[in-house]
Amino acid sequence: MNYWIGVASKDHVALGVAGGFCQLCHGKSAPLNKMKAGDWLIYYAPKQSLKIKEPCQEFIALGQVLPGETYSFEMAPGFVPFRKNIDFLKKIQPVPLQAVAQFRLWQEYRSRLRFGHFQIPEELFDFIVSGMKRA
Repeated sequence: MNYWIGVASKDHVALGVAGGFCQLCHGKSAPLNKMKAGDWLIYYAPKQSLKIKEPCQEFIALGQVLPGETYSFEMAPGFVPFRKNIDFLKKIQPVPLQAVAQFRLWQEYRSRLRFGHFQIPEELFDFIVSGMKRA
């Protein structure tokens, strides 16, 4: 089992949570193909919306990768991103980036947020999830 962080705006994450899927890195398939059934994904939202610069800076969604292949989905004419199905937990609370920034392991991973998708160790995953499950 592996643990991942995906980066997307809060409004885009909400679409995925409602639909039971994830899209990463502007719809590319490569990051999704790295994730296998049973892996866990935490979504971090740097902004509220892709088009507005209002910050969010929270870890906002948690889900487990479901069995099945990466698939394409036409969202709009000419825009066909790739998706992977995820079973998102419903009762979680957001965890501010500031709360995670204090954890010693985070210092090694914080610069990776700009990549949109990266693997983290179980210890860091457990730390973030412990805050999310306090709901």
